Amino acid sequence: MACICISIKATNENLPPNVIRQLAKELKNLDDSPPEGIKVSVNDDDFTTIFADIDGPAGTPYENGVFRMKLLLSRDFPQSPPKGFFLTKIFHPNIATSGEICVNTLKKDWNPGLGLRHVLLVVRCLLIEPFPESALNEQAGKMLLENYEEYARHARLYTGIHALKPKNKSKTGAISESTTALNVGQSNTVLGENTHLASAAISTSAAAKTLGKNSQDQNAATSDPVVGASTAPKKDAAHTTKVPVDKKKLDARKKSLKRL
Repeated sequence: MACICISIKATNENLPPNVIRQLAKELKNLDDSPPEGIKVSVNDDDFTTIFADIDGPAGTPYENGVFRMKLLLSRDFPQSPPKGFFLTKIFHPNIATSGEICVNTLKKDWNPGLGLRHVLLVVRCLLIEPFPESALNEQAGKMLLENYEEYARHARLYTGIHALKPKNKSKTGAISESTTALNVGQSNTVLGENTHLASAAISTSAAAKTLGKNSQDQNAATSDPVVGASTAPKKDAAHTTKVPVDKKKLDARKKSLKRL
């Protein structure tokens, strides 16, 4: 571990003190006020390698992607431009399959006064407007010139496979658990209400049965055998009173027949 620390410090010592001071100032500025869609990270003990995460610009095939790149600074920086590489695989005319970036700002158009912020903004703009005429990835450059839709499809495919933003972890489990608990509580409430209603129905049915039984007992008490006996003779008496009437009619008929 000590050897690693010594190596890192030696790497910083390879840069002139004035360059280290300038880089420290610029990196602090990038940290305090980062460019849109760019997040810079650096090892304080090694300013020669600077990492940046670049958000894919909206409206491009790189949208919703995050692309990691690095800038390598040589000992004579800023007199010579840094070298740029994409560490995330990307389908782009100006980015080789090895990750090397081809842009004029890092070559013939370099100016020592441009600074790291300008370099990073140029690289992000390259994702918005590629330059197929100076392509490092010939397949991507040719496809962009001849069939943009096919080029965009390939670029989106690479973005979806290699550079897709990680989704935030949702609390689906906790929500599901609370929802289940709520449903169980509601079920218990409904079950309690149904049990209460069932008990009330049973009580009502029992009361109805008791009332029906009492009514039958009352009817039975009303049709007492003594009363029944007293009513039965009346019917028989009526029947007996009818018999003499019928006999008189028969006698009258016999007399009329004799006259004939």
